[in-house]
Amino acid sequence: MSLNSIFQYFVPKDRKFFPLFEQATANLVDISTCLVKVVSTTDEDKKIAFYKEIERLEHVGDDVTHQILLELSKNFITPFDREDIHALATAIDDVADYIYGSANRLNLYKITQATDSMVELAVLIQQACSDLHKAVCELKDLKNFRNITDSCVRINSAENQADHVFNKAVADLFDHEENALVIMKYKEILSVLETATDKCEDAANVMESILVKHA
Repeated sequence: MSLNSIFQYFVPKDRKFFPLFEQATANLVDISTCLVKVVSTTDEDKKIAFYKEIERLEHVGDDVTHQILLELSKNFITPFDREDIHALATAIDDVADYIYGSANRLNLYKITQATDSMVELAVLIQQACSDLHKAVCELKDLKNFRNITDSCVRINSAENQADHVFNKAVADLFDHEENALVIMKYKEILSVLETATDKCEDAANVMESILVKHA
């Protein structure tokens, strides 16, 4: 192993990890925006195009997550705890997975028109992803403590709102829908959408943990 290779193990990797996290969360903003477009249109051709774009972006997210974990395995010194890097990368990847899962179910179950609750949940996911990206962009300078915590608070609020929307939507389904198959399809889609906001909150919790350790 060359001297340069050895030296690389002891150089802080801020220039590697932070850009990757920013790329991963920027991808979440894109994929969540596509999800909102899917549930906001009844045009089948547009839906198909959005489904394909969501699938592509989910693969992009997988590639970035793989790169983060690869860097984690290669580098001795990291900008913050290794377990936090792993947890944050995993939570971000989970958000993309659940967004893709939601879109995939909408497509497979041939939902031609999303319900108001599905639209509300998609918008909350988009808001949470936007705040997640804002918070991650501040991580490289932990002096901006307040900006990160404010974003995390908004993410937690979005998750709480999503819980309320989900619970009300499921209750309405059982009250007003008699077709058991429709209930099953809609409940599953709503559940996956709501879980995406849970994963955003998981990522926010990791960032709050990082802040506590570096306060």
